[in-house]
Amino acid sequence: MADEKLTNRWLMVAAALVLQLCLGVLYAWSVFRAPLMKQFGWTVKEAGYPLMASFFFFAVGMIVAGRWQDKAGPKKVAIFGGVLLAAGCFLAGAIGQSVGGMVFAYGILGGLGVGFAYVTPIATCIKWFPDMRGTITGLAVFGFGAGTLVFGPLINKLIASIGLAQTFYAVGAIMLVCVCGAGSFFKAPPAGYKPAGWNPPTPSASTATKADWTPNEIIGNGQFYVLWLIYLFGAAAGLMIIGQAVPIGIEVAKLDKTVAAAGLGTMALLNGLGRLVHGSISDKLGRKNTVILCFAEYLVAFMLLLPNADTFTKWLVGICIVGFSYGGYLAIMPSITADYFGTKSLGANYGYLFTAWGIAGVCGPFMIDAVKTATGSFTMAMYYISAACVAGIALVFVSKKPEFKGA
Repeated sequence: MADEKLTNRWLMVAAALVLQLCLGVLYAWSVFRAPLMKQFGWTVKEAGYPLMASFFFFAVGMIVAGRWQDKAGPKKVAIFGGVLLAAGCFLAGAIGQSVGGMVFAYGILGGLGVGFAYVTPIATCIKWFPDMRGTITGLAVFGFGAGTLVFGPLINKLIASIGLAQTFYAVGAIMLVCVCGAGSFFKAPPAGYKPAGWNPPTPSASTATKADWTPNEIIGNGQFYVLWLIYLFGAAAGLMIIGQAVPIGIEVAKLDKTVAAAGLGTMALLNGLGRLVHGSISDKLGRKNTVILCFAEYLVAFMLLLPNADTFTKWLVGICIVGFSYGGYLAIMPSITADYFGTKSLGANYGYLFTAWGIAGVCGPFMIDAVKTATGSFTMAMYYISAACVAGIALVFVSKKPEFKGA
């Protein structure tokens, strides 16, 4: 029986990798931008609206899907997310010539589809792997970070050979088959499951703890908001650079636009590797120590490298450190949520915490744009976000597994 469970749990990881790799198509939006602007006459700002909408509804979908999957199980939710995402792609091909149509199709439907499907492999894998939560979460979300490396070149080739509309139809067909197919393998472990040879750590007798918290209970606990702020600072620092890596290279390092754009692929790879490495390290060093490490990596990039990135090498190393560190938060925060609040309502609980990422997706890019406009350079924004990283480190020292003050 133990061998069967072990086989089953690694099947969850394989399915999670396939599913997350497909969901990473969300980050490949930049490949669509230039063809849409050329074919339909969209402005740069208009071409950004579908992506912004998709990020927002990604976070919204996470909250709804988390609650649903904790009750109905992961399979139904993952398949529903795949159907929504595919429908968004099909509609993008049919009505995507208008900005509003694309925002509805790719932004709202696609974003919701990704949100519904994204939370299921994370919650499922953490439940199957209580003995190596960080490693497995990092592996599960690695696919999402690496999705651009697969779908970017594929979409480029499809657009060149069959055109925009047909490319959206093709991507929709891939999502329908692969996301729904991978999602059909997901199932929660039996109640009380633990891997052979592993025993959960014994809680301290001096502290009142609770194994599983409901969403309503966590939003009434101060430790949830400490984690939320840590996630906000960590995600905002990464997202503000991911969105402006090329302009920073052009302005600070005086790079050619083509050369700067070529560095993004390396940054994307480090983003994916950061999820694997930090997730694995967190199982050995502890989650809190690994989060401090991520903030420290940011400080090296923001204080030493990027403000003084007068060469291609300094700029590339700087943005790669940022990508590597940013990836760490996506792997560690689901595991901390499980450590602090249990796994029974993990889907919903992490959905609530993930709203910090959604806000960061707006605040990080908005802040760097505002500072650039006000000061004429990106440098001050890096110093401001460095201060947020220091605050994040301070918050890690405040963070701890919450006490439960029950009735």
